[in-house]
Amino acid sequence: MRLTDFSDYSLRLLMYAAAQQARLITIEETAEVYGISRAHLMKVANQLTRAGFLRAVRGRSGGLALAKLPERIRLGDVLRVTEPDFALVECFRADNGCLITPRCRLRGVLGEALAAFIDILDRHTLADLMLSPKTFGLEPVA
Repeated sequence: MRLTDFSDYSLRLLMYAAAQQARLITIEETAEVYGISRAHLMKVANQLTRAGFLRAVRGRSGGLALAKLPERIRLGDVLRVTEPDFALVECFRADNGCLITPRCRLRGVLGEALAAFIDILDRHTLADLMLSPKTFGLEPVA
């Protein structure tokens, strides 16, 4: 299983926002810190804002901040919003055409593994991932 870059960037953006809770962050600075595309990060920020994980402040002094406390942002919830699907193999997809699906036991095993994966992510929050601003090469704002 592999998560999309979109989910990876989503988690990183939330981690950065959590480390900078004393101020608003910008797409530009976050893209520079991580060395990732500003355009991709803009899409990520829009989705996270629509989903209620971030809040956006418009204007010259605008930026992004967490919309909830880090303890209230479950990692599983973030991935449910950012991953297009969890179709590990063909038989998980709506257009499944696998010949052996009716008798195959693989789907059950992989379904159980996926449920365990999501269950573990649901037990962890953004607070479990929080880092100091110094980790990002920045000094905390007083």
